[in-house]
Amino acid sequence: MPTYEEARSIILESVAPVGTERVETGRAMGRTLAEDVAAPWPLPFCDNSAMDGYAVRAADCSGAARLKVTGYLPAGGTGSAVVTPGCAVKIMTGAPIPAGCDAVIPSEETEEGDGDVVFVKGRVTARQHIRFRAEDVREGDVVLQGGTPLRPAEISMLASLGKAFVPVYRKVRVAVLSTGDELIELGEAPSPGTIINSNSLAIAAAVREAGAEAVLLGIARDDMESHANKISEGLKADALITTAGVSAGDRDLVREVLGELGVVSRFWRVDIKPGGPTAFGTKDGKPVFSLPGNPVSALITFEVFVRPALLRMMGRTRVVRPLVKGTLVGEARKKPGKVHFLRVGIEVRGGEYFATSAGDQNTGILRTMVLADALAVLPADRTSFAAGEKVDLLLPG
Repeated sequence: MPTYEEARSIILESVAPVGTERVETGRAMGRTLAEDVAAPWPLPFCDNSAMDGYAVRAADCSGAARLKVTGYLPAGGTGSAVVTPGCAVKIMTGAPIPAGCDAVIPSEETEEGDGDVVFVKGRVTARQHIRFRAEDVREGDVVLQGGTPLRPAEISMLASLGKAFVPVYRKVRVAVLSTGDELIELGEAPSPGTIINSNSLAIAAAVREAGAEAVLLGIARDDMESHANKISEGLKADALITTAGVSAGDRDLVREVLGELGVVSRFWRVDIKPGGPTAFGTKDGKPVFSLPGNPVSALITFEVFVRPALLRMMGRTRVVRPLVKGTLVGEARKKPGKVHFLRVGIEVRGGEYFATSAGDQNTGILRTMVLADALAVLPADRTSFAAGEKVDLLLPG
């Protein structure tokens, strides 16, 4: 039985990016860039004004000055205005700097006089309020590297460089399957002995939150034929996630069927709590995650094992959420030998995180998962943690 770290390493070493495609830049939000992007032109493309005001010669404005306004340049203007000694050109933000100008003075630092006259109230410094050609990006610069997640800032950069289409890693198609005769689908009336199939919807939501596509397979009933049919369908996707049916009970059929269908088991069970009965295997390079049926355990094992793998398959280079330190508000206890994930609420005070138990840590208590802001990661070799002690926190993105 691998440790938490060993299990995650086995998973990440078993997966690779699934391929690339080109998409419209406006639809690339959240995707991962597949190639380096170099600038075809500089940014800014030309010297331009950073303010609404007047283009001037700094030498004419060593103190209060009276200047003649000889032209006007709006944003996008391409006129042939020139700033000559003792003169100024009215200019708008983004307009190209006219010849002869070496500074821009904001409108609020001037006063318009009668006729084409402007009065400068104070000293002007050369180069002020000018955005110079290539001061942001030089032509040929690699501005974005492959493996970069595309956020609004990256979309803005791509558009500024004229990239109408962008190469990205393909979204992973993830099949999601729940197992068990006790399950009913959402919308059916529950009765004693039945459980609504919340796992499929929850895991599919987590898949989508990670940026992948979820394919819901429904429920595999507790017989070999149903399991084989559903799992065979799931193996057509890029990855398969099953929940429940992976323990050692006489109706836990997942491992047996996976083996018969050629899935090579890499591990079964992990030294963690909750989520110990987690299994992982591969078939033809495709990962198969068998998560516990308990909803809390399924969500936690998805977070710590499945999500990093899906991100790697979609080209991400940083796939594991960084841990941050936080202070325990109350004491915590656990048995030795396993990493424990404690569901905690978070309060930020003075720039520091303070973690309080979100409630009953029994894995059957889903409400504690709803109330939690983070997971406190308690190491395997410890049994008690004092109030005021620093612990590692796994925060959502």
